[in-house]
Amino acid sequence: MSPLLALAIDATLVLFVLAMALALLRVAHGPSAQDRVLALDFLYVVGMLMLLVLAIRDNSPMYFEAAFLMVLFGFVGSMALAKFLLRGEVIE
Repeated sequence: MSPLLALAIDATLVLFVLAMALALLRVAHGPSAQDRVLALDFLYVVGMLMLLVLAIRDNSPMYFEAAFLMVLFGFVGSMALAKFLLRGEVIE
């Protein structure tokens, strides 16, 4: 791996950690429940992006599978939270 690529990967991971910290602040102090749900959605997307960057850095296909599962479960969780916020119940 070239030194420029290694530097870019490290900078990307640092910026992703910063983005996750800001999203955690929004989850903790969001003005509404919808803002908190969007922040949680953002958290799993950034987590998936971090896994993909780690997959590129370590050249490992296992990270790709973990990222796929994270997005799959995150999407289902986001849909359940959105339905709960709209109707007040998840299962009818």
